[in-house]
Amino acid sequence: MSSPGKRRTAAKGPYTRHVRILLVEDDPAISHFLVKGLTEERHVVDLVEDGLIAEERAYSQDYDVIVLDLMLPGLNGIDVCRRLRSQSVDTPILMLTAREDTVDRIAGLDSGADDYLTKPFSFDELLARMRAIVRRGRTKALSAVLRYGPIELEARDHTVRVGGHRLDLTATEYRLLEQLMHRAEAVVSREQLADRVWGRDLDPASNVVEVYVGYLRRKLQTLHDAPLIHTLRGLGYMLKT
Repeated sequence: MSSPGKRRTAAKGPYTRHVRILLVEDDPAISHFLVKGLTEERHVVDLVEDGLIAEERAYSQDYDVIVLDLMLPGLNGIDVCRRLRSQSVDTPILMLTAREDTVDRIAGLDSGADDYLTKPFSFDELLARMRAIVRRGRTKALSAVLRYGPIELEARDHTVRVGGHRLDLTATEYRLLEQLMHRAEAVVSREQLADRVWGRDLDPASNVVEVYVGYLRRKLQTLHDAPLIHTLRGLGYMLKT
């Protein structure tokens, strides 16, 4: 596999959305390589090394894509994939394996995987395949428009409008608003936002959530006088008109 630092040969495609990834890989060398590279691409990565834990995480968290190794402790990748599909978890799955045998490849696809990548592979190929299956697997979500009050969020091209006027947001501000809109008029805790927007590696002592909520709140108020994001002390935040 090419190292993350030597992977800039392939041109990036038009699809540059930053996604949340569940990486399931028990080989430390490979997992370190992938986490480093994907994080450099500004994706949010959760790493687990056990099939049973991966299954639980996929049920309880919302991911854009699962990168799933075939050979795992606890539960192998094919069984993880089959069980997720049997429970109607439709998150796109890219399966990784060191096996080149056609039978194994067919078994992986038949279990519900969207694509299959044989080790060793280039990092650029992983990114390209991941982009492709996210596009295919999330067609409905990517074309959806989230609406709440004066806010319209177009998931396909990441545009946001407030009262019909376009609002320019950074990628982080967009993900933050997206999470609040999915749970409009419900309390979203600081920990939930930290996990879904920044990932599990965020320092608990960091005030980055508060800082970005402040950025987003001020931008929204440039187009809508009344506050839209409310702070509930000790509980979290709420998007409410």
